[in-house]
Amino acid sequence: MNRILKTFLFAASLLMMCVTNAQQTAKAGDAIEQKIRSLINQMTLQEKVSLLHANSKFYVSDIKRLGIPEWALSDGPHGVRAEINRDNWAYAGWTNDSATCFPPGTALAASWNPRLAYERGLVLGEEARFRKKDILLGPGINIIRSPLCGRNFEYMSEDPLLISKMSVAYIKALQTKDVAASVKHWLANNQEEHRDSVDVTMSERALREIYLPGFKASVMEGGAYTVMAAYNKFRGDWCSENDYLNRQILRKEFGFKGVLMTDWAAAHTTVKAALTGLDLEMGTDKKDYNEWYFANPLIKAVEEGKVPVSVVDEKVANVLRVMMKTKMFDEAIREKGKMNTKEHQQAAYNDAAEAAVLLQNNRNLLPLNFGKLKSIAIIGDNATRKHCAGGLSSEIKALYEITPLQAMQQKFGATVKINFAQGYEKQSSFKEGNNSGQSGSTKVDWKLIDEAVAVARQSDVVIIFGGLNHDFDTESSDKQNMDLPYGQEILMQEVAKANPNTVVVIIAGSPVKLTGIVHRVPSILWSWFGGMEAGNAVADLLSGKVNPSGKLPFTLPVSLEQSPAHALGNFPGRDLKVNYEEDILVGYRWFDTKKIQPQFPFGYGLSYTNFSISNFSTDKSSYGKNETIHAKFTIKNTGSTYGAEVAQLYVSDPVCSVLRPEKELKAFEKIFLKPGETKTVEMQVKVADLAFYDESKKGWDTEAGEYVLQLGNSSRTIFQRVKISVK
Repeated sequence: MNRILKTFLFAASLLMMCVTNAQQTAKAGDAIEQKIRSLINQMTLQEKVSLLHANSKFYVSDIKRLGIPEWALSDGPHGVRAEINRDNWAYAGWTNDSATCFPPGTALAASWNPRLAYERGLVLGEEARFRKKDILLGPGINIIRSPLCGRNFEYMSEDPLLISKMSVAYIKALQTKDVAASVKHWLANNQEEHRDSVDVTMSERALREIYLPGFKASVMEGGAYTVMAAYNKFRGDWCSENDYLNRQILRKEFGFKGVLMTDWAAAHTTVKAALTGLDLEMGTDKKDYNEWYFANPLIKAVEEGKVPVSVVDEKVANVLRVMMKTKMFDEAIREKGKMNTKEHQQAAYNDAAEAAVLLQNNRNLLPLNFGKLKSIAIIGDNATRKHCAGGLSSEIKALYEITPLQAMQQKFGATVKINFAQGYEKQSSFKEGNNSGQSGSTKVDWKLIDEAVAVARQSDVVIIFGGLNHDFDTESSDKQNMDLPYGQEILMQEVAKANPNTVVVIIAGSPVKLTGIVHRVPSILWSWFGGMEAGNAVADLLSGKVNPSGKLPFTLPVSLEQSPAHALGNFPGRDLKVNYEEDILVGYRWFDTKKIQPQFPFGYGLSYTNFSISNFSTDKSSYGKNETIHAKFTIKNTGSTYGAEVAQLYVSDPVCSVLRPEKELKAFEKIFLKPGETKTVEMQVKVADLAFYDESKKGWDTEAGEYVLQLGNSSRTIFQRVKISVK
């Protein structure tokens, strides 16, 4: 009896604590809203409107008499951008604005590790605050719909769940440092060609199942303080003035009370944008800031009765609310920040090391034993090229950037003869908004190839660093094709003929065609754009100091024509319109459902060790629609090397009233294990998350019947299945 009483008292005390915390949170919220109302009541119309548009490239005006500070924004999905002049895009020439440069979005998603996303958010928050920034423009979370989209490298994945998990962790961490995240680009910015004019159409089901979930999670779970509207149109209206997206979904459904801003120069009207929920206009290409849509024209619209004052007050309240949540009115208790610490650099290294995907390792050529090698050939422009400063709005002025050749020389040059050959040369020239510069990238330089072949013959092992650069993976233009540029494919084939011990390292942020090399070289490692620690990470991966544990965050097709948008001929659209005809069958959902064999599937990645997965089970065989499935399995490292496996739980709905993908990712876990170590892992999936969006009912439907849970380590490698029923 005594034990029961103690348990009851403990539970009661926990309940009281929860109630007290909830009351304190509510009181704090009430106090913020009272302060907001008080400030708005003291403002003139001109002062209110001054908070709704920029007064320079990245700043919004202060109101000194009311103690409202200037708002400072910065680009920064994977590092805080260098300081730009207030009124033009030229760099300000500061000497103290070099930052930590992380690998970009696809690399982060390839780690399949939300803990790394959280660590990145902390670092970015600290560096943004050190630079006196209030809003960091990121993360970019648009779906990778086509291999050609120029901004794929900034985005994360073709799968909404993977995006959601990474984005929520990133945002939560960033905002603990009193910096507002700005989730972008809302919505359907899945191509750069005609990005500022194309009109995107898709079914309501595709919108709800594929394109919305990352944003919904970022706002409702991550608590993102700001959202950035995309350039394109959606169903006929610009995203920055789209009532359905902004009022109905973002505000009403998601409960968003933060700031909706334009992308730079993405405002088009005053009255319509004001009434449909836009709060902040940034980057409009008019030199006089008073002429912007949300400047004097907004004041005039209010005076003429076209926009109610209450609508302006709502926008000002949203701005002040974000300012208060990031402690801008109390600098004494606000995060001060720090820059370029050893911990920051280690976090950048961790990301690069965990992101790399081992695609192929025939003959177990990797890891290389540098203690037994006398000579090694390092070939390729990407062995010496630095990438942090490219990609336009995501470019970083890195404190330093270690290239692969530098790292190999520093780590192994004392004992191993390193023979370098250029192999291929960058022939393209990037011009913003124009991918025609890529067309000059098909020339084969036989002189460089012959030099590389000669070096390969003199060496025990060859490592070719190839792939792309930011002439291809960039904002403002799409790739023209998936080919490896600059004659790299021929280079790789010729070198592999001369020396069969050839490793290819692909440095790229979006899919490239590998059909010409997969049967020619034994080992392929995909190392992305690795940030400032790229070279150190890839050297440690090749030597086995680090065991590759990354998994592909997108499907790697054999050819472009396999990808759904291209198979159906609807990329980049016609007459400035694009219809997402592939519907919900994006990425692996298309490949698996249509039984198309890709080059490498979604979620795929090898290791230097082996894992076994067994004893897959669920806590019950039958569930109600409001219940949670608890799935368990045992995983063991059966090899001799410390490593990590990503267990991926997919679900199928074999008999359904609508077409469903062959399988969909519903949970994943990255598990680190010592040799011989075993762990029991539990994954949870809400039955409600098995639903499809029923357009006829305008709601989600988890149909009763049988579902199949499939546990594997890629969308094509399934180890065990369990059937359950939903009542």
